[in-house]
Amino acid sequence: MEAVIAITVFIICYMFLLLEKINRALVALCGGALLILFGIFTVDEALTQYVDWSTIVLLFSMMVLITITQRTGVFEFLALWMIKRVGAKPKALFVWIAVLTAVGSALLDNVTTVLLFVPISLHMIRELALPAFPYLVMVVIASNIGGTATMIGDPPNIMIGQAVDHLTFMSFINHLAPVVIVIFVVITAFLYGLFRRSLNQSTQMSNRSIATIEPISVLKKTPLLYQSVTILILTIVAFMFHGVLHVELTTIALVSALLLLLLSEKDDMCDVVFSKIEWTTLFFFIGLFVLVGGLEQTGIIDHLAVMFIGLTEGESFASSFAILWSAGLLSGFLDNIPYVASMIQVLLELDEFGIQATDPMWWSLALGACLGGNSTLLGASANVVVAGIASTNGVKIPFIRYMLYGFTVVLISLVIASGYLIIRYF
Repeated sequence: MEAVIAITVFIICYMFLLLEKINRALVALCGGALLILFGIFTVDEALTQYVDWSTIVLLFSMMVLITITQRTGVFEFLALWMIKRVGAKPKALFVWIAVLTAVGSALLDNVTTVLLFVPISLHMIRELALPAFPYLVMVVIASNIGGTATMIGDPPNIMIGQAVDHLTFMSFINHLAPVVIVIFVVITAFLYGLFRRSLNQSTQMSNRSIATIEPISVLKKTPLLYQSVTILILTIVAFMFHGVLHVELTTIALVSALLLLLLSEKDDMCDVVFSKIEWTTLFFFIGLFVLVGGLEQTGIIDHLAVMFIGLTEGESFASSFAILWSAGLLSGFLDNIPYVASMIQVLLELDEFGIQATDPMWWSLALGACLGGNSTLLGASANVVVAGIASTNGVKIPFIRYMLYGFTVVLISLVIASGYLIIRYF
């Protein structure tokens, strides 16, 4: 009976998350509360055994770092500086938007990157009188592809990295960055070809007008500018070498965030930063962990593990490809975060059956979940953010029209990823 309750609550919550009629954090928290109310577990068990507080603290710390750094104008400066170098060239602008979004998503995270860059991109597109759809599609797709390359680029990667101790920050770069670069180049060329007619349009802004843009004017030249940039760079470097330093990513991020908060306290920044934190995302993760915990507590995860073994017999090659394609195809139509949370537990449960989840299985999960998010506008958080910002600026991204491009991109990406798995691991 408890298993029926747990899976029913999980499916109902999933449907509400898909429909997006109610705040997703509220949906996840209500689902977790129902599991506690029905006696699946106690409040203490839910919060201590099933909520991954390391992931929550890591996300919170990165939000603090980015929020403070963003207020100095440094991200806007970098974007305007690059766009100024492009000039009134639609094709060059398309490529640079793709590159900046992908790199930003890898070094920061894809949601933060699109939040920073989409408003600036829309401003430039409007000034140049260019069609917005090709550029926004490129931003969405580049953000998910770029975020696949590192441990902090996409929430699924953060969750996997926190769950598996030996998968370090540099492990993600070493194993995922090579194929991500290939996929990015191929997809950018593919979309460039599809949108070539739109990119051939002449602009209404001359190089002289672009020359009047002064990127330096958006910088707030206070001590906080230099402090925040220095700490952010040091944090990213520490992430890269945390395996050598023997310090967890969460510890590095938390210390950096607290240090920057202390330095910004004299600027009355602390209250402002806390008001800008994406609490909805954090509470969504907490509720989600409790929901998945209900599946684990009632044995449903164990059952899935048995089914998984039955289909693939635990063989690394078959399992890796099953994970890659199932994650890639499902993540486009369902939020990839709940799927990854469930699959992490499935792979961890394999140990109980005498089968060890191999690294190719974990990389397949990361590739499938992150790349599969490009299929639809509901596939990843960054997609929803881009569509929302565009809508507030009077630009609509049609769901079906985007899906025609997005689903094709995912199929191409998964084929390339499959070839990469064969060449590198099998």
